[in-house]
Amino acid sequence: MAKPIQIEFVSDVVCPWCVIGLRGLEQALAKLTDVVTPTITLQPFELNPQMVPEGEDLNEHIAKKYGHRPPEQMKATREMLQSRAKDLGFPMANRDGSRIYNTFDAHRLLHWAETQGKAIALKHELFGAYFSETKNVSDHDVLVAAAERAGLAGTEARKVLTEGRYTSEVREAESMWLSSGINSVPAVVVNRKFLISGGQPAAAFEEALRNIAAQI
Repeated sequence: MAKPIQIEFVSDVVCPWCVIGLRGLEQALAKLTDVVTPTITLQPFELNPQMVPEGEDLNEHIAKKYGHRPPEQMKATREMLQSRAKDLGFPMANRDGSRIYNTFDAHRLLHWAETQGKAIALKHELFGAYFSETKNVSDHDVLVAAAERAGLAGTEARKVLTEGRYTSEVREAESMWLSSGINSVPAVVVNRKFLISGGQPAAAFEEALRNIAAQI
């Protein structure tokens, strides 16, 4: 009999490894229907909580945060991420010259979407808006359009954004995960006891979840 498990997927909207991680996790779970019955909750994490609203040039941001890297190394990393994402059915645009944005409002909208049972659908739409269409995911029009594509009411989504709803809830959740030792994403937390880190391949998620199921 499949065992019920609680999965908390801690991630950010502008994290390419989070795209790969969520897709890989979903593909793994599709093969484990006889092993686990998951309930997945999305949890907020901001890679750049101090990011200015207008964002920054992606290459300049990476150089400032991680140190200068040769252009050929940056290109190789982009191509590797694009290949990994493509293998999971996700088209990732060439990111050279693009920008990275503040994601706090996106997380507030995702928190609301969770109350509507649409958080994962919205997460996929936000990933698509940012990585496939290179849109500004701090722009309220972009966020509302993503919400509508996810099956949510656009008028209510805009109210969530303009009225500052769920600000304290998102801040508290972010603080809780940081204090729990989560300092990189994606982080897949199972039953608040087991941690699977990083954008793993589907096979790795499947093996890890089988091992976890055997222990509970």
